[in-house]
Amino acid sequence: QVQLAESGGGAVQAGGSLRLSCAISGRTFSIRWISWFRRTPGKEREFVAARIWYGDTTYYGDSVKGRFTITRDITQNTLYLQMNSLKPEDTAVYYCAAKLGPGDYYDERAFGSWGQGTQVTVSS
Repeated sequence: QVQLAESGGGAVQAGGSLRLSCAISGRTFSIRWISWFRRTPGKEREFVAARIWYGDTTYYGDSVKGRFTITRDITQNTLYLQMNSLKPEDTAVYYCAAKLGPGDYYDERAFGSWGQGTQVTVSS
């Protein structure tokens, strides 16, 4: 099992920046992919960014490409999401999730471990 805990959310004006963190504990050696998702009330959870745990491969959702960056410090077992040029439509609860088994990095059904989420609110 892997445990995850997000932090760093808050309120910011459009055009501003935030950095989210995700502290990871447990069987981290078994992680294959680790991703950020977000959910807005009334909408399905949306894929934001993914990173292979052991390696440098990253992927981003179309709506955040060029603005968000996913990084991780493997020595600290921490995942980050640097969010720049924030827009009101980025307002959501952001979740980090770890995938230990098969499945696509963008498919929330493939992720068995989730954090509790952190709220990001972007005002215009």
